[in-house]
Amino acid sequence: MKSLRPYLVITAALLFACCVVYPALVTLASDLLFTDRSTGSLVYRNGRVAGSSLIGQSVADWKAHPEYLWGRPSAASPDAATKITYSSGSNLGPTNPALLDEVKARVAILRESGIQGPIPVDLVTKSASGLDPHLSLRAAELQIPRIAAERKLAGPRVRELIESRAEQSTFGFLGEPRVNVLLVNLDLDQQAPYAGSPKAVAGGPPAP
Repeated sequence: MKSLRPYLVITAALLFACCVVYPALVTLASDLLFTDRSTGSLVYRNGRVAGSSLIGQSVADWKAHPEYLWGRPSAASPDAATKITYSSGSNLGPTNPALLDEVKARVAILRESGIQGPIPVDLVTKSASGLDPHLSLRAAELQIPRIAAERKLAGPRVRELIESRAEQSTFGFLGEPRVNVLLVNLDLDQQAPYAGSPKAVAGGPPAP
């Protein structure tokens, strides 16, 4: 037993250091240095959580919300019991007919909404995580006429709101200029509340 005691003491000390002290220090440091990020980059409006700037807004029926900026299609699925949305990919390959059918269905909706010409790929395909909160500037600009008409807001004003939320490529070369869909939709609700949407009256876009 005496020969085992040093090993047991070392094991207990390491467990305490790695499982208690280290997590506590990391959590404390993140709360102090990165308060917003450590809590999930939550976005508040009117005193309540409207969503996270890191998670895309999932709207099951685009046609039901023509007043909002439509984000990238989501591959995530909510758990039936907890309603928590889990990140996932669709796992549909480029030759899978199901993927082609999904894209065709989205293209049809976009055409009905008035979009003509080439459609950016991020408006009709899902990202790998399924939770992409951003949309390319081109994809957002194509939706300006529809949003302006629905909210009775001047097109240039809608463009200003979108451009005010524009983010440039990371480090100047990673990715392309983009816009955060949640933040734009919150700005739209604040600028021109949409009477036809109960979510708008409540102060936030469709929940993620």
